[in-house]
Amino acid sequence: MPPVRSSGESTPQPSTVGPLSIPDNGPVSLPPEADDRTDPDGAAPDPRELAAQFEDEKPGRELAGPIGVLVTGTTLAIALLALWQVFNPLPQGSKFYLIIFLAGILPMVFLAYPADLRLPRRLRRTGADEPTDAPPTERPRHRGPTLLDWLLAVAALVSCLYPVLPVGLADGGGGYDAFLDRQGLLVGMDVAMGTILLLLLLEACRRTTGWILPAVCVVFLGYGYYGGLLPQSWPVAHAGLDFGQIVDGLYNSDSGFYGTPLDVAATYIVLFTIYGAVLDLSGAGRFFVELSAAAFRRSRTAAGRTAVASGFLLGTVSGSGAATTVSIGAVTWPVLKRAGYPPERAGGMLAAAGVGAILSPPTLGAAAFIIAEYLGVSYLQVLGWATVPTVLYYLGILLAVEIDARRSGVRPVVIDTASAGQLLARFGYHFLSLFAIVGLLAVGFSATRSVVLATILAAVLSFLDRRHRLTPARLLAALSAGVRGVLAVSAVCAAAGIITATTTKTGLGPQAAALLVSGAQAVSSEPAVVLALTALLAAVALTLLGLAVPVTASFVIGWVIIGPALLDLGVSAPAAAMFVFYFAVLSEASPPTALAAVAAAAVTGGRLVPTMWQTLRYALPAYLIPLAFVVTPTGLGLLGIGGPQRIAVAATIAALSVAVLAVAAGGWLPGVGPAGTPERILGALAGLTLLWLEPVPVAIGAVLAAVMVAGVLVRRGSAGRTGGPSAGPTVNHGEEEQ
Repeated sequence: MPPVRSSGESTPQPSTVGPLSIPDNGPVSLPPEADDRTDPDGAAPDPRELAAQFEDEKPGRELAGPIGVLVTGTTLAIALLALWQVFNPLPQGSKFYLIIFLAGILPMVFLAYPADLRLPRRLRRTGADEPTDAPPTERPRHRGPTLLDWLLAVAALVSCLYPVLPVGLADGGGGYDAFLDRQGLLVGMDVAMGTILLLLLLEACRRTTGWILPAVCVVFLGYGYYGGLLPQSWPVAHAGLDFGQIVDGLYNSDSGFYGTPLDVAATYIVLFTIYGAVLDLSGAGRFFVELSAAAFRRSRTAAGRTAVASGFLLGTVSGSGAATTVSIGAVTWPVLKRAGYPPERAGGMLAAAGVGAILSPPTLGAAAFIIAEYLGVSYLQVLGWATVPTVLYYLGILLAVEIDARRSGVRPVVIDTASAGQLLARFGYHFLSLFAIVGLLAVGFSATRSVVLATILAAVLSFLDRRHRLTPARLLAALSAGVRGVLAVSAVCAAAGIITATTTKTGLGPQAAALLVSGAQAVSSEPAVVLALTALLAAVALTLLGLAVPVTASFVIGWVIIGPALLDLGVSAPAAAMFVFYFAVLSEASPPTALAAVAAAAVTGGRLVPTMWQTLRYALPAYLIPLAFVVTPTGLGLLGIGGPQRIAVAATIAALSVAVLAVAAGGWLPGVGPAGTPERILGALAGLTLLWLEPVPVAIGAVLAAVMVAGVLVRRGSAGRTGGPSAGPTVNHGEEEQ
């Protein structure tokens, strides 16, 4: 995500820059804009540089000169084509557009991302690789493209455009219609070009995301080619595919390179990324942070509430958990530090709030658009499905913040900023484009047209702030930045076609689903237990998968492999899709990778493993709520399905579960006092039981929750009479919040 920029004219700034300039007493000023926070010696890193280290994709090159002009011009052309396609689709059809789109994107990947191949230290010759302390201009991302990069870019351009070139090449070519006519009967040149494109996409994924996703793709390719050699009695055996059939499925079918994932990247994701760049350059990011600070500036938990609210609002600008974590951390960590938050606890809070950005309407992560395409529903419906889980997620985080403030003796902090009313009156127009997206979707506009019109509105409204007005030059920069932001995800989406095409041609999805269900049935034959065990196994599998591959690819793989298992057990398609979506996203909060937690630890300087565990504690509702709307019919109410009564009942019980689990995880009952180990165990059991949204489990859970509260009250009374240590830390528990 681009750095947040200031939009609050009346916000006072500290005289010295950086976290150490926060005084020991008096009101705290929010740090200035991110672009101004790097000192001449480089002691305070640019948040953009820091965020790039913890994204799903690797940081790209910083290109300047003629190469920079070439990349900027190409990305602008792609942006204009994407915008044109919304209102005047190419007459040849969507696949023709995807071919042109990939032909523009893939060469740019090889120019914008270095190969960065490092030999093991023992195999390096002197000078074979730069030392880790090399000057910035000598590091790979500060160098220009090499000759090999240019050759790969040219090969990518030719292999991508080959299906539409109107000239004959050997026994192939001949134009788009001729290429389509050869589907299932590819000639030698078709196979050669498809093979080149396959290898280039694997290399593009390696450059942008690392080795794991290409390795997963190779495993699927190997399964497609060698699966016929497996014993036919095995559930995953198939008849086998020859190499020509594999290339045909990838290159000349609607489920391969040019399948739904790339279609989503070329239509939805690129437009929403452009919108995010425009909104950010107009000053919205900084406004959201300042508004969050102003809303809670005089409460005991002002620092924590500000961080959480900032994460929610910045999610409208960024679809990345790690980037949002760094953005809010750069601004709010000095305030959290002043309030007395330990680095690990603050890091966990920041990471959980950042991950929530991918779960929060109206701009969910890229996988949400794939859900809309796979299920054939409007994006507005997907937003509706995500609304209640998002509220529950942030409810859990806010309760954890309140509990931490009382248990740890967090100090009240007055944040020196304009009032919320003043900020809304001056800069509240930043919300209008967000409301416009939802409003246009509600009246029947497509998601693509809605976001384009919202982008135009945001650009026009930027002129209300002279410091952030989108002049033609800045608007072009936003368009270029938006397209460059989808280079990596487009490569991932095209490569995901390898997985979907192989799964489709071999029938792996139903076979894997049958294995998963049979594993649950080996434990019990009770349908409810089988469903619950299958959901648990699926959750574990999706979490492990998300540790290895980016969110978008994780969702695609999970949907084609695990989705059928849930559907076979009677789970509705919306519930199954959102279940896979949530656990794909939560990989950013799950140890041992936990990219958002790693980014937060880099901002706060906290220890990594404790930061990850704190992130898990704050993000706990996001791991449990998806299980609730899969295992019981009442759980569909959490997705806004089933009428007002079901929705109200499910949301209320789930909210009670989240609250009880927050007490169990935090060890404190707000307004009463500390909870001991027995009460925390009861709370955990109560919270988990309540999530089984059926009358008997809900009644049992309510009783367990009441016993937990009674236990805390008894403990408080005993501590008050004896003055014993169970009274918890000696902090003022008086009501200081406003």
